[in-house]
Amino acid sequence: MATPTPASLGYRLAAEWEPQEAIWLSWPHRRATWPDHFEPIPQVYAEVARRIAATGQDVCLVATGAPLAEARELLFGAAGVSFLELPTNDSWLRDSGPVFLSCRAGSGLPPAAVAFGYNAWGGKYPPWDDDAALGRRIAESLGMQVFASEMVLEGGAIDTDGEGTLLVNRLCVVDERRNPGQSAEQLEEVLRDQLAVEKVIWTGGELAGDDTDGHIDQLARFVAPGRVLAARQPDHLDPNHRSLEENLQILRASRDAAGRPLEVLPVDIPQRYRRYGVQLPASSLNFLVTNTAVLVPVFADPADEPALRTIQECFPGRQIEPVDSSDLVWGRGAVHCITRDQPRWPVPAS
Repeated sequence: MATPTPASLGYRLAAEWEPQEAIWLSWPHRRATWPDHFEPIPQVYAEVARRIAATGQDVCLVATGAPLAEARELLFGAAGVSFLELPTNDSWLRDSGPVFLSCRAGSGLPPAAVAFGYNAWGGKYPPWDDDAALGRRIAESLGMQVFASEMVLEGGAIDTDGEGTLLVNRLCVVDERRNPGQSAEQLEEVLRDQLAVEKVIWTGGELAGDDTDGHIDQLARFVAPGRVLAARQPDHLDPNHRSLEENLQILRASRDAAGRPLEVLPVDIPQRYRRYGVQLPASSLNFLVTNTAVLVPVFADPADEPALRTIQECFPGRQIEPVDSSDLVWGRGAVHCITRDQPRWPVPAS
């Protein structure tokens, strides 16, 4: 008898704009992630947590030992913030945390999550043993059913419309360092089974300085069924120009699970964004959607304001919250990378 999968049992993968239970973060403590520039990072995490909590949404922070004590101190008095004591190696919870599943009211299914394999972006940053166990441990702490998958998949590598369509960058999934010997067809079957999606749209491209090999949450994001924001770099001298143009063409030629051609809205990202002579993966598409707000990374760059306006047009019922990410991006990520959204259980009937 075949082992039941989330797809066969009736689970689904919710879009980020659907009702949420909480936002999760893993407290930063690995100084090498922000070499020679770690000092402001705990304050950035605290600001993100406070701004989410200030909207009335619960925030759950994972830490242990001295990092946990620091988190409690910096967030003292913040309503709606709770702490879960678990060991971690790093603090990119989007990638190491669980992929929470959803269902419709009345399904009778228990809350569940998928714990994919994790090896620090293809073995780049050892050790990763605690982070590899983090998805399962968080889900178990919530009493959830856990579906374990041997496939290595970081959460930042996928994005969904909540209606069965999944955006995935093949560069960070069909990868010998992550999933050796596995073809795109084999990995797509796992994605369909574990995430209960019907259509996988494979993209390419990556930003200069991005050590994830091209996470989709920097490149293209669903903002509604059939509607995608896509990063664009109009500067022909920027190393990101060509790959982002190729991605735009892939997306414009794609259809979603319902057969609709995608409406693709380009969003320009900072041109040749550098700090200390190093180009960094600065992208406003690394935004986080919460129940009432959208936290958008900004970089003190001319591209910030047009991006904020476009994102506001896509989420008219939510408050746009710019988050200065000029320090955070030194670690090669931004707001979406450090957070994990947990959908409300069950999703209310529409």
